Amino acid sequence: MFGRGLIIAAAILIADQASKWWILDVYRLPLRGSVEILPFFSLTMVWNRGISFGLFAADGDFDRWLLVGFTLAVAGAVLWWLKRAESWLVALALGGVLGGALGNIIDRVRFGAVVDFVHLHAGGYSFYIFNVADAAISVGVALLFLDAMLSRKEAGEA
Repeated sequence: MFGRGLIIAAAILIADQASKWWILDVYRLPLRGSVEILPFFSLTMVWNRGISFGLFAADGDFDRWLLVGFTLAVAGAVLWWLKRAESWLVALALGGVLGGALGNIIDRVRFGAVVDFVHLHAGGYSFYIFNVADAAISVGVALLFLDAMLSRKEAGEA
């Protein structure tokens, strides 16, 4: 399962960094700010200096490198967990979390902030602006919860 998880992580990392390259260097979203693509979907440029949903913003270099170190520690823990994964679902989930974490680490090292640009909105409600890495992390965590629920059900627990 370890190899499968690493392949998923690599695919997520490549997709994340390729999408950010396109957004920054080809489409040049920072110059455009926000572009409506569909009535519920826009490309909106945000430099996220914090962690999830912009919480705990890293305003200085010390804070930035602290977040890099913290995220590296999380990625290391996920890698350790992936080595022990016994199911395809867990390997898929952890691969997504690992690939997403690494993608956001690269941004923070390169730019001092994470490149966010996917903006979903509907009916006056605006969701958080995120990127491919964030989506992979969120889906990975959801899959881990699903695995935990399925494992409990198989074990006969309620």
